[in-house]
Amino acid sequence: MNEYVKRVSDNLIKLYSNEKEYLQSALTWLEMIEPAVDDPRYEKMDLLSRMVEPERMFSFLVPWVDDFGVVHTNHGFRVQFSSAIGPYKGGLRFHPSVTPSVVKFLGFEQTYKNALTGLPIGGAAGGADFDPRGKSDREIMRFCQSYMNSLYRYLGADTDVAGGDIGVSSREIGYLYGQYKRLTARSESSALTGKGLTYGGSKVRQDAAGFGAVYFLNRMLEHRGEKIEGARIAVSGFGNMAWGVCRKASELGGKVITLSGPDGFIYDKDGVNTQEKFDFMVKMRMSGTDKVQPYAEKFGVPFYEGKKPWDVEADIAMPCATQNEIGVHDAVAILTNGYRYYVECANMPATYDALKILRMSKKVLTAGSKASGCGGVAVSALEMAQNSVRYSWTRAEIDQKLQDIMSSIYDASVAASEKYGLGYDLIAGNDIAGFKRIAEAMMAQGL
Repeated sequence: MNEYVKRVSDNLIKLYSNEKEYLQSALTWLEMIEPAVDDPRYEKMDLLSRMVEPERMFSFLVPWVDDFGVVHTNHGFRVQFSSAIGPYKGGLRFHPSVTPSVVKFLGFEQTYKNALTGLPIGGAAGGADFDPRGKSDREIMRFCQSYMNSLYRYLGADTDVAGGDIGVSSREIGYLYGQYKRLTARSESSALTGKGLTYGGSKVRQDAAGFGAVYFLNRMLEHRGEKIEGARIAVSGFGNMAWGVCRKASELGGKVITLSGPDGFIYDKDGVNTQEKFDFMVKMRMSGTDKVQPYAEKFGVPFYEGKKPWDVEADIAMPCATQNEIGVHDAVAILTNGYRYYVECANMPATYDALKILRMSKKVLTAGSKASGCGGVAVSALEMAQNSVRYSWTRAEIDQKLQDIMSSIYDASVAASEKYGLGYDLIAGNDIAGFKRIAEAMMAQGL
């Protein structure tokens, strides 16, 4: 290992051994970019140490009142990871699993994902250990307003732009944006993305993450002279990302045959490919129960309680749920059940060991979430652009721009991999491409 890379890695382990999500993300990235740490100026400027840690991070208490008048207190976070190529940009996650480690990992991944888009946006992430499930709309509104009371000072179109993530849909964004306007007395549309269509949202934003992943998959299929028509796709989750994958895959002739939740997974041999099924996914998501079993009951398909979908035979695996959902056992299942493509849609869905197993395989082409999961933030940046010029592109125009961006990300990943003698390695390639763009900006701006 490059001595400089090793020194930075050792220091991270020493400082953050108890922050497993963040540490896994940063160490994996350092391993991927090592061949490209070829400029002696990087070490002289200690560039890597400055790239693997956030520029700033803060936490705050979020008190709120439930419908019975009882006060609850949650913990809010925001990490502003890098502003090298533009204002901080990243989602907000409301989920009980949110910790400083999770937020830092999300901010780190977002930084290099954003860099790949070629758009002028830095990286950030935030959220709270608040669980929207089972809460009324008024409780969620009060929580969002309290959260924004602490966060608004740090947001702005040219400072830090927040968007949605797990637990933060257009409903939550609406409440957050409403409070932001009250506190700042400004209709600053680009301070938040993922807004509703009536007040500055993008026509493809809810679809973008899943659409982008399928567009990236298409380029991988082209590499082998194949097409998506007739392909069986195993998907985990049933949120926005999975919903977008189902819709675009169906439109192009593919067939998503699984969805999953914390309760298990469903197997739909006919495919999640009708408007009724797409609409029911939205209904499940908005129900707040976080269960996929109702799909099985509604459409008369098998439900496998407490199981993951990777034991099903399919052609393509597209994990869309959450971080570290794929362990070693799951990776082995993917290798033994006929899968030929593994495309990460969620942020860091595989553990380090699981990803290593998948990357070593000669049978399965792998793509990392920094590249294939870029669709959402790409359209968020387009939403910022249309807000700044007071113009709304048509749905077709945005979809074409998204397809072009995902294609350019694929090309950049392939080119970077080939340049450093790594062959067709999309994961190392996308990490290197993002690293090089941010490194050049940081070198130009000095300390």
